[in-house]
Amino acid sequence: MRHHIDTAEPVSSSILVQRFNLNASPATVRNTMVWLERNGLLRQPHTSAGRIPSQQGYRHYVDALLSHGGPQVQLLQRELDGLRLQFQWTDLNDLLRFLAGRLAGLTGLLAFITRPIPKTMELRALRLVSSGERLALMLVDCWGNVSTLNMRHPPALPQDVLRLERWLDHQLQERQQIDWTTLPLQHQPLGRPVQLAFENHLRQSPFGVDGMVAVGLGGLMAQPEFHQGRHNLRALLQLVEEQPGDLFQEKPQLCSTILGAPRLQHVSIGREHKAPALATCGLVKVPYGLQETQGWVAVLGPMRMAYETTIGAVRSVATVLERLLK
Repeated sequence: MRHHIDTAEPVSSSILVQRFNLNASPATVRNTMVWLERNGLLRQPHTSAGRIPSQQGYRHYVDALLSHGGPQVQLLQRELDGLRLQFQWTDLNDLLRFLAGRLAGLTGLLAFITRPIPKTMELRALRLVSSGERLALMLVDCWGNVSTLNMRHPPALPQDVLRLERWLDHQLQERQQIDWTTLPLQHQPLGRPVQLAFENHLRQSPFGVDGMVAVGLGGLMAQPEFHQGRHNLRALLQLVEEQPGDLFQEKPQLCSTILGAPRLQHVSIGREHKAPALATCGLVKVPYGLQETQGWVAVLGPMRMAYETTIGAVRSVATVLERLLK
């Protein structure tokens, strides 16, 4: 497993004996590899080639054989602990970009972090800006996230826009939400289109471009599986750009490990993904957040990834984010 992760090449019995100084002959190792292949843990890409792990083999490796962390993850953890005070007052976007960059640099893969999303959208402020036939609706949530909705609106005087904004602001101050059923009659010609735009926005996925930081596309494209055209990189990037919420829909796997008690593992491998574009990929993701909010730290790459390092690094970043956001 480790040799294939390092080289991206099929592994022969003679190579294993030579690299790991095994106290066994190549023939003995070859027989063992044949047994693993028959049990679905290895596969042979073509005749006379060595073996590579199957999807089932990767799953068993992640569930039952991995230790946690490693020297690279320990270095990252010490670095992040040392930066806690420095980033305590940093803009959230800058913090997420820095952490995603460290993850991408450590793994050589595509790393992304979503902003913490409240389970129910809590608005802190709302502003209306009219320009000709267009109306910009700016929403600021409790985390300081800013969303701007641009819409066409019926003819309205500047004072009508101002009065509607005051009514909306009063709703937020008094109720912490907007009760559209109490919208006064005089505000309805302008208020109903604003209500429609606002409710459509709430129905959209929270993982849009403004809600996620992604770093490491170059590293992902340099991986042999993508560089040599074995993966559909176009479909994968389209999924990440247009439907990133699909990456976080799968429930965690319940792993029956041989190294300890069963644990939940947010690792999806190959065709365990619902999205066809991820059928040859591995995705490691860990949630972070407080009681009423949740974000994700994730790394996406080919099935052949250094899971031990990746899982440990993703967990470290998620833990640091939770501490900084308290």
